[in-house]
Amino acid sequence: MMRRALFRLEAAVLWVALRVVRRLSPTAASNVGGALGRTIGPILPISRIADTNLRRALPNLDAAARKKIVRGVWDNLGRTAFELPHLPTLGPTQQGPGWEVVGAEYLHELQVAGGPAILFSGHIANWELLTAIAATYGQAPAVVYRAAGNPITDGMINAIRRETIGAVVPMFPKGSEGARRALAHLRGGGVLAMLADQKMNDGIAATLFGHTAMSPSAGAALALRFRCKLIPAHAERLGPARFRIVVERPMELPETGDRAADVAAVTQAMNDWLERWIRARPAEWLWLHRRWPKEFYR
Repeated sequence: MMRRALFRLEAAVLWVALRVVRRLSPTAASNVGGALGRTIGPILPISRIADTNLRRALPNLDAAARKKIVRGVWDNLGRTAFELPHLPTLGPTQQGPGWEVVGAEYLHELQVAGGPAILFSGHIANWELLTAIAATYGQAPAVVYRAAGNPITDGMINAIRRETIGAVVPMFPKGSEGARRALAHLRGGGVLAMLADQKMNDGIAATLFGHTAMSPSAGAALALRFRCKLIPAHAERLGPARFRIVVERPMELPETGDRAADVAAVTQAMNDWLERWIRARPAEWLWLHRRWPKEFYR
């Protein structure tokens, strides 16, 4: 009963916060979230994890550079949170709140050819926009996501995601059941979107920033199973509630006859894409989680 009461309280707070933030313009909401994030975030203990990640992954950075990036990470995270209720209102624009696309030809090709296909990205800039933009090109993808611990807030956030996408799309929480449903979705010719940058203890070892990291292999395994397009894409923040979405050419898939080796090779290639994106704009990635093994943090 106490757990249910806490869930309801948390959901009520989120409901009020969403209503308040919706009263702001997208630009104002982003700016308020950024100010809160960069003011409060760097003094929280979790920021030490970000500093350790940066110190080990980008050893050429000095303390001042790492501090600046950590502040930028919190700025971006605060903006991303406060932009959430405004995402359904954002569209293609030349300036101001909204987005532009580089590599739209690959989305057009997907629209013509259809699925199955997989879009993969990471927690970079405002990652929530990627599926909505794919939907504007005629392919509303199902989403693989990490479910919130509170099922009420999880439902509220997913409702905003569906409103942003503009369609009722399947949402598969990470786990065995979600994996089975994602498999069936691709088998039926669907398009799947997933974020592939978090630690997965049941994944496979691959290199990220020169260090071994347990990495999700589901995207690689599914792409190889269906021999379908595996399309890298990520967001870049250009300003308050303004983004550039960069869609890349579909990855070449190996076919050596050694399935384990092929999965490992594609998983590594996905990590290489993520690393390139993060190196280019390090303050826009979520450096706050323990991405590498325990010994990395000693």
